[in-house]
Amino acid sequence: MPYTEEEGGRLNNFAAEPKVYGAEPPTKAQQRNYVIGGILAVVLVSGILYIAFAVS
Repeated sequence: MPYTEEEGGRLNNFAAEPKVYGAEPPTKAQQRNYVIGGILAVVLVSGILYIAFAVS
């Protein structure tokens, strides 16, 4: 653990920093899956709202 000592003898404990890496852009297949998932989410929410208004 990395400790530093401040004035007056107090110790400060710092958390270990995680390794940093660059994010990779999504592949074409991942992009397609995101679009399909988004469309399904919109259809689901629209259906739930339609049912809620139809029942009330």
